[in-house]
Amino acid sequence: MTTLFSRRLRQSGFTLVELMIAMLIGVFMVLALITLLINVNRSNQEMNKSSAIVENGRFSLQLLGADVSHAGFWAGHIPAFDDLSGAGVPADVPAAVPDPCKPFATWTAQDHINMVGIAVHGYDIAATVPSPTLPVCANIVTNPKASTDVLVVRHADTCVPGDPDSPECQDLAVGKLYFQTNRCGSAAAFTLAAATSTVMGTATFPGLKRNCTTAEEARRFVSTLYYVRNYAVTVGDGIPTLMRSDFDLSGGTLQHKAAESVIEGVEGFRVEYGIDSQSRSGADVDYSSAIVWADAAKTTPTNRGDGVPDGAYVRCTTATPCTAAQLMNVVAVKIYVLVRSSDSATSAGYRDTKTYHMGSTTLGPFNDGYKRHLFSQTMRLMNVASRRETP
Repeated sequence: MTTLFSRRLRQSGFTLVELMIAMLIGVFMVLALITLLINVNRSNQEMNKSSAIVENGRFSLQLLGADVSHAGFWAGHIPAFDDLSGAGVPADVPAAVPDPCKPFATWTAQDHINMVGIAVHGYDIAATVPSPTLPVCANIVTNPKASTDVLVVRHADTCVPGDPDSPECQDLAVGKLYFQTNRCGSAAAFTLAAATSTVMGTATFPGLKRNCTTAEEARRFVSTLYYVRNYAVTVGDGIPTLMRSDFDLSGGTLQHKAAESVIEGVEGFRVEYGIDSQSRSGADVDYSSAIVWADAAKTTPTNRGDGVPDGAYVRCTTATPCTAAQLMNVVAVKIYVLVRSSDSATSAGYRDTKTYHMGSTTLGPFNDGYKRHLFSQTMRLMNVASRRETP
């Protein structure tokens, strides 16, 4: 009996039904853990997408704002049409909107005036994009995204080549384009020239400081063009990207270089311009005569602006292009940037039915699975607006 009982104890265990139930419970537990893991991973991916959208949007405004804030900085040079201390009729009034992509070798004297007198300007890319899309810069603005804008910003570099206090500044380089102010005598008020020497005070850069002895510094001429391309890395990848082109030596020619990608995911780009078209007394801006003051204390010029935008902000379009008279009086810029996920994959279960108001225009609803966020910023062109302020 003892032997038989011991054998039965050794042979006892789960029945087949009990084993199947245990396996089924285990499968359910594994499925629950897998589902939890998938949901957590999906949530992390969506959070990363949202964070990247915010980061790219802020970086876009920071990049554009840093450039626009320096627009119209010419190292102390003030165009005569903006100089409230001037006594004569200004001879440097821009006559036309400059072609930003025109090679420097073909610039005329009027081109120099136009480039310095108009610090910012832009174009629009039509909703239906032909090729080429622009009357200018067609070889730079390639594969643009429909319904976006092109922005051009110009100024002298804020650092001086060779200055020990500006180690980030590039040294003076032969062949590159520089701007030099002249503060002495009746010679040309400024010089725009390609450096033929790394020494100031030569015939190429004759500008002097106020002591009429020391050579004035020559600063790099900065012209930057921004637009949105409809792909990031390869044509057709569907990731819109903010592009940037700089004016520099390219293939031995001083011109705008091929654009480089800066920020992926920038899908909408709108620029509007605040135009200072009236003086404090209400009269329209008029540069056909010397400055006329409304009072003996010279606090209100009647034929100059006052540094404040008048009326609604304006967008430069193909249908209604901005004129030179408008652009030379731009004192503020509104920038709108619409950013979507730079990942080509959409968000599962999400549908973007929102509309995005970008100044005078609206984008959306897109009715797709991409998440988006709109960023905007208004920037005053201090280097232009402050010249027109009167006590």
